[in-house]
Amino acid sequence: MNTALDPVPRPLDHLAEHGADEDPALILKSGKLSFADLRERVARLAAWLAQEVPEKGARVATWAAKGELTCLMPLAAARAGLVHVPINPLLKHAQAAHILSDSGAAMLIGTPARSKSLEEGDVPPACRLINEQDALDAATTLGGHLPPSDSDPDDLTAILYTSGSTGRPKGVMLSHANLWLGAVSVADYLDMGPDEVTLAVLPLSFDYGQNQLLSTWCAGGAVAPLDYLFPKDVLKACAKHQVTTLAAVPPLWVQLTELEWSEEAVVTMRRMTNSGGALTTDLVRELRATFPDARLFPMYGLTEAFRSTFLDPDLVDTHPTSMGKAIPFAEILVINDAGELAKPGEEGELVHCGPLVAQGYWQDAERTAERFKPAPDMSSYGGTAVWSGDRVKRDAEGLLYFVGRRDAMIKSQGNRISPQEVEEAALATGLVAEAVALGIADERLGQAVHLVARAEPRAVNAEEQLPKLLAKELPNFMQPQVIHWRDTMPLNPNGKIDRTALKQELSS
Repeated sequence: MNTALDPVPRPLDHLAEHGADEDPALILKSGKLSFADLRERVARLAAWLAQEVPEKGARVATWAAKGELTCLMPLAAARAGLVHVPINPLLKHAQAAHILSDSGAAMLIGTPARSKSLEEGDVPPACRLINEQDALDAATTLGGHLPPSDSDPDDLTAILYTSGSTGRPKGVMLSHANLWLGAVSVADYLDMGPDEVTLAVLPLSFDYGQNQLLSTWCAGGAVAPLDYLFPKDVLKACAKHQVTTLAAVPPLWVQLTELEWSEEAVVTMRRMTNSGGALTTDLVRELRATFPDARLFPMYGLTEAFRSTFLDPDLVDTHPTSMGKAIPFAEILVINDAGELAKPGEEGELVHCGPLVAQGYWQDAERTAERFKPAPDMSSYGGTAVWSGDRVKRDAEGLLYFVGRRDAMIKSQGNRISPQEVEEAALATGLVAEAVALGIADERLGQAVHLVARAEPRAVNAEEQLPKLLAKELPNFMQPQVIHWRDTMPLNPNGKIDRTALKQELSS
């Protein structure tokens, strides 16, 4: 950004005030909206929402593809004093029903097709169903304009539901300050400016996806939302809109690097960001080859604290597997099993402190208490911290490295095995494009290592060669007992490989 990093949060809807009137803010299929248009439409939609749902703090859900409504709602709901609950459009009626019931939504704005998919009992009696286009039309004809809000930055403004990898999805409560400071932080360390065009391919119900909007608008740039069917759609959109910023998760990056990119799609790219899983050394190499002039930002985050770390692009070639260091407004501590600050090279739990920490899980005090605990005594922020459950190490230079999740570690023959280590060994052979290591119950071993793999398209005799190469690279206790080959990997609604689905399949 061209402005100094400002640590003072404001009401979230004030982000609409950042761009110059004539500059593009939103690039829709129907045409471009300038920042003046954005401010006008947020004001109108907020006025309509306040009229329809007058109770401050009421939850309003949206269930629609990316478009004007879903892009405006984070700001419009905040201005109206409501709490936005975006539902991933890829979810089915049962998941949507859980979110509506759990959040106590007073209104659901959705597309006709999604509304028709809801079955009897899915919509709580107190929840009104509104058609997406009807909402936009009503906001336009109402004639009202709600001015920028004076909400307390600590007020709740959004509930983002996790993908539910363990149990039912839980709602993470986010304040104006959480989202505002997240936008300022990302716009700053990505060095974004008003001439940016961000291609928003990630779900807006995903914290990483929603921040595509907020950080770009914070910098005064434009967002082009895209719901893609095929990876080639992303390539075409990059060329069409002269995209400067592209955010994705590893499964999508893998698919994108398997395409032939045109010069037109590559030439304007300034930066790529990754979260939702670690980049492999080979994938980093392929991204650098495809986008030689773009800066690559590997990042680590968790919905409960938005984003925790990023790796300086200048270090990507020399430290390709590092998570980097804390982003602005985040304090990251590594706490060992004795509750002390871990020494360099010592494994410990990643603990995130500071103003990006969410307010807990919606109406779930028990799970909130498990994850949101007092910050360690050595924290400079104090207050509540997110104890992530992720095991990491910090090297002598202060760079962090992911070891694995405590609950994902494979315990075989008395050994603790990091799934990531097995996966990295498989990927390093060059025979595998994607790999997932899982611990499956075994009477003799406790857990047996199972590897699910998708072959690299150019690999020869991958099924025959992979076991031989792993035998050379991994100790006996880490060897996969079974390798399952897949043509495609199952993905969860946020585009990440669905490890839970794979484990359920292999355990049945």
